[in-house]
Amino acid sequence: MLIVGGGPAGLGAAIRLKQLAAERGTELGVCVIEKGSEIGAHTLSGAVMDPRALNELIPDWKARGAPLETEVTHDEVLFLTESKSYATPGWAIPSGLKNHGNYIVSLGNVVKWLGQQAEALGVEIYPGFAAAEILYDDAGAVRGVATGNMGVGRDGEPTENFQPGMELLAKYTLFAEGSRGHLGRQLIARFALDKDCDPQSYGIGIKELWEVEPSKHRKGLVVHTAGWPLDSDTYGGSFLYHFGDNKVAVGFVVGLGYQNPWLSPYEEFQRYKTHPAIRGTFEGGKRLSYGARAITAGGIMSLPKTVFPGGALIGCDAGFLNASRIKGSHAAIKTGMLAAEAAFEAIGAGRGADELSAYPQAFRASWLFDELWQARNFKQWMGKGLYTGTIMVGIEQVVLGGKFPWTLHHRHADHECLKPASAFKPIVYPKPDGKITFDRLSSVFISNTNHEENQPIHLTLKDPGVPVKVNLATYAGPEQRYCPAGVYEYVKNDDGSDRLQINAQNCVHCKTCDIKDPTQNIVWVVPEGGGGPNYPGM
Repeated sequence: MLIVGGGPAGLGAAIRLKQLAAERGTELGVCVIEKGSEIGAHTLSGAVMDPRALNELIPDWKARGAPLETEVTHDEVLFLTESKSYATPGWAIPSGLKNHGNYIVSLGNVVKWLGQQAEALGVEIYPGFAAAEILYDDAGAVRGVATGNMGVGRDGEPTENFQPGMELLAKYTLFAEGSRGHLGRQLIARFALDKDCDPQSYGIGIKELWEVEPSKHRKGLVVHTAGWPLDSDTYGGSFLYHFGDNKVAVGFVVGLGYQNPWLSPYEEFQRYKTHPAIRGTFEGGKRLSYGARAITAGGIMSLPKTVFPGGALIGCDAGFLNASRIKGSHAAIKTGMLAAEAAFEAIGAGRGADELSAYPQAFRASWLFDELWQARNFKQWMGKGLYTGTIMVGIEQVVLGGKFPWTLHHRHADHECLKPASAFKPIVYPKPDGKITFDRLSSVFISNTNHEENQPIHLTLKDPGVPVKVNLATYAGPEQRYCPAGVYEYVKNDDGSDRLQINAQNCVHCKTCDIKDPTQNIVWVVPEGGGGPNYPGM
């Protein structure tokens, strides 16, 4: 068995496969490859973790020292105006935002621990190896992947450090790359896995980790906000989690279906921290780390078919996150387990390279299906604006318990929603103060992002002329604003003409450009294995 991606889904699958092999007294080779420099290096989430799936996978996780250390003690949901905040009464908070029994975690640390559990069972884990290509057999079934070549120069030619990639073959390959997986996207297109579902919907989540003054720390407090600084027509909100020793995880999510090309999710996040109800938490504190990652948020109505000949999509590569709960790690682990069980039975029956139909069948019979089905209308309601969406989600979730008689549908991909810059006034964002708010480059610095500079640019353009002719001319160069890492900037040539400069070494692998580019001209491909961010404690 081959698993692409060493996050919660991939490691959950690997552990379950080895557990089943031990229970049946059989041998099964399980290999996990991970593009990050180490397990957990690229893992980024809020995160409040529902332990339900972990309870099933490793029932004695507490005794084994799993890093789920801060249990949620109190929930707050705030609506913000520019100068005031309004708390939602406890009775009106949807059940999905009530976190009794959940834990505030560093998901990166949880993933590292899962990696240790997997290796103890005999799983082979290879960090620093990026899956660059899907391999198919003569019948068109997936037979494995090839890792990327190492030591290729910016000009595409081998350098003195050249090392060819490897072919990794398996009876089944599980793809667990996370949101907007590079290979998952190709599989969805090749096998038309999305032909019977709504267009997928994404958000960008931007996060900072702070150490705050002890007097301002309320261990176990979970705060979510909606409203300012976003306008009521733009989906998004924030999270503020107090955990550990004076640590606060703060982040901001903006739905990538927004219309205004002048909007900058990064700047909206920085502005959010200046709100009177928020700023005090960080005054006198120290920012420790920064990161950003796309979130697959369309829900069950946007879920593609998850199986194809030779493999399956699991976790956020398919889109199992529950946006109404702002949680996906439990879903990732559960789907990894379900796919592992289907693959193990298939291999035991002598099968290979066919469809693991038992996996989607098991999902439909699971508690996860029930959870996602109850939240099936969440993103569609919120797409109708903050006020209408909040009222209707409240009616559906609080009054009707998720049992709404109708199913709403999402009609447009996020990149189709951007409108010409001429339809909006430019947004003037305040300059960072270096204490509470910061610029992009200083943020990228503390994400520990690094790429070998002499390698081909991994942010590729189908047509190099489109950025200036279309993106700049029509949308005022939105990639300069939606990228949270300063990768894209328009500069002047000597003759005064414009060109797009791509600072690929800054890329934190969030995938926002691959999603939001209005012409879908930008295609994110994997850089050399081991490159990218390294998120300590995130």
